[in-house]
Formats: sequence, structure tokens, C-alpha cells
Amino acid sequence: MRHILLDTHAWVWSLTGDARLSIPAAAAMKQAEAVFVSAISLFEIGQKVRLGKWPEMEPFLDRLVALADEQGVRLVELSPQASLLAAALQWQHRDPFDRIIGATAITRGLALVSADPAFDGLAHVPRWPGRLW
Repeated sequence: MRHILLDTHAWVWSLTGDARLSIPAAAAMKQAEAVFVSAISLFEIGQKVRLGKWPEMEPFLDRLVALADEQGVRLVELSPQASLLAAALQWQHRDPFDRIIGATAITRGLALVSADPAFDGLAHVPRWPGRLW
């Protein structure tokens, strides 16, 4: 089985049982040997809750680390390599959270589970492991 990295929304949808999580994405999560989430996703969720952009996540905010543990998800710390790559990637996408998540997938060789087609813009990167949805 493969190791996968969940985009922030994919992880949230898996936590909340949201129907937007695709059947292939849910299957990939069940079949994976290891499921990872970048620590930047915690920052993204917290930031969006604070700004009022993701109010439905507020009840989960204080328990996100524990919920990851309960779910068997491994949190990936932000590495210097991913930070540098995220800054230097020749990719038009400007979202800093996505850039770090994409760079984490590349540096760790993890297929990315994401509904966001913006990540397909990384197909030109030699070590891009691909996007599942």
C-alpha cells in the first residue's frame, strides 16, 4: 500500500463525514499503509476559524491533534526542505498553504489526496507524486 498526504479539506471532510469526500479518496485513505497531514493544515484551519471563514470547524479546533491521533493520521512537521521548495516552486498558484502542502508531498514522496485541481499544475515537477481524487 501507499503512503498518502491529505489536503486540509480532505482531512476535514474525513473527520466530519462530509459527503464531498470522494469515494476514491475515502478508499485511498482506507487502503493506505500510512495517512499523513501537514502541520500547516492545523495552522490553515485555525487561521480560517479565527477569520470567520470556517466557523463549522471551531468546535474541533482544540481537539485537532487528538482527532488526528484517534483517526490514525500522522502529522508531518514542516521541514526546511519543504519550506524552501514551497517558496521556489515554479507554480503560478499563490496560496501559501497549498504551496507548503504540495512541497511536502514532493519532498516526502506522498501522493496527495485533494479535490483541488490547482495541484495538477505541479505535474511538471520531476518528483511530483500525483493527486488522487
